[in-house]
Amino acid sequence: MEKITKDMGIMDIVVKHPETLEVFAKYGMGCIGCAAARFENLEAGAKVHGIDVDEMVDAMNEILEKNN
Repeated sequence: MEKITKDMGIMDIVVKHPETLEVFAKYGMGCIGCAAARFENLEAGAKVHGIDVDEMVDAMNEILEKNN
């Protein structure tokens, strides 16, 4: 199973793993449709929003593990 990392693109994560949308929402990153989401990686997006990216990555990977 591929793990999500903080250097992955936001849109790449959402396209490959739509179940992570709930994590984006939980952390207040509802900007999936914004232009920046198309070229920013997860770490950059989390930093802009003041989010602990490591916590977010862990939450996303937990969801992936549950779904496999």
